[in-house]
Amino acid sequence: MTTIRKLVTSALFGASLLALAACSEPQDSAADQTEMAVSPPQTEAAADSTTQADGTAAPVPVTLPRMAYVFDYGFRLPGGEIAALQMRHADMCEALGPTRCMIVGMTSTGGEEDEQAGGTLELAVASDRARGFVGELSAIAEGFHGEQTSARITGEDLSASIVDTEAHLRSRTELRDRLLEVLRTRRGSVEDLVKAEQQVAAINQEIDAARSMMAEMRGRVAMSRVRLTYASNTPVGSDFLGPVEGALGSLGSILGVVVAVMILLAGVVGPFVLGALGLRHWQRRKSAHTG
Repeated sequence: MTTIRKLVTSALFGASLLALAACSEPQDSAADQTEMAVSPPQTEAAADSTTQADGTAAPVPVTLPRMAYVFDYGFRLPGGEIAALQMRHADMCEALGPTRCMIVGMTSTGGEEDEQAGGTLELAVASDRARGFVGELSAIAEGFHGEQTSARITGEDLSASIVDTEAHLRSRTELRDRLLEVLRTRRGSVEDLVKAEQQVAAINQEIDAARSMMAEMRGRVAMSRVRLTYASNTPVGSDFLGPVEGALGSLGSILGVVVAVMILLAGVVGPFVLGALGLRHWQRRKSAHTG
């Protein structure tokens, strides 16, 4: 009986172990599956960063050139209309507001009746508005009996200069910050601290110059220069009087040449003529006394 009892106990113990193994096996496999789901394969983790989720290549960022434009336009119109057109163009600029257009300079020469009358107007116009605004200025000139005689647009690419100046400004600023840290912590000898102060002063000057250059270049990119030139055309009455005045001028020149030639001949030939006349008169007197 004792032997039978031991066999039954062993069988029950083995069955218990098999049951525990069967219960724990799905849990282990589930844990393995969870771990695989959480940890993606190494090939996916090392995927190229330039590839999007759909497998297409990511767009490469493009930097547009930073251009500074200058618009040169010329107008020809009656001298009496130049001042009025010039002021109208200036008023159109001011109507846009100081952030969109500013008057940089204006000159005027001659009067209303002067054939040599002229003037200039220089504006700074927002670059995204400059070309359309110049077209409006040209259209307005037609109302003042004027016409556009010249047009030129020039541009300068400041991209490289701006990038180089920005890099120089960053490097100078970092160096200055390191030197200021040395001065703040008072690390080093007195001579080193004095040199650091001198270097900080020199670097501050470089930083100020670089910032001024950056502001100037960015201003040229943001605001285009528009230069307008005004010149008077030929007056209406001069179509008839011009040839007459030219003929009178030519006649005066011819008369002057004739008078000059006569004076020259009188100076050169005159003495010989007078000598001949005197000799002839002397011969006549001599003949009279002889007879």
